[in-house]
Amino acid sequence: MTDKLLNMLGLAKRAGKLTAGEEKTLENIRSKKAAVVFLAADAGANTRKKIHDKCRTYDIPLIDHYTNESLSNATGAANRVVLSVTDPGFGRKMLELKEKGK
Repeated sequence: MTDKLLNMLGLAKRAGKLTAGEEKTLENIRSKKAAVVFLAADAGANTRKKIHDKCRTYDIPLIDHYTNESLSNATGAANRVVLSVTDPGFGRKMLELKEKGK
């Protein structure tokens, strides 16, 4: 795994600053605890629409160009489709890396 953004995702997981699952992520979005949300590019249509709409409504940054497999490998757990990073520092750095194209 050479992608720095995925490496940061793994670090956030180990630091306990990552929430997995659609419902928990939606809770974090609604309560503004999510600094950034990851959505698998190959997620189902209903999930994609729901997460995109919530992130847009609550003005939460969304990263959706990684596959389910990439997100799962980065976090060390199977079938990761929706993730939220709850630490503002991790979120800020991840958005910087996204802007740089890493």
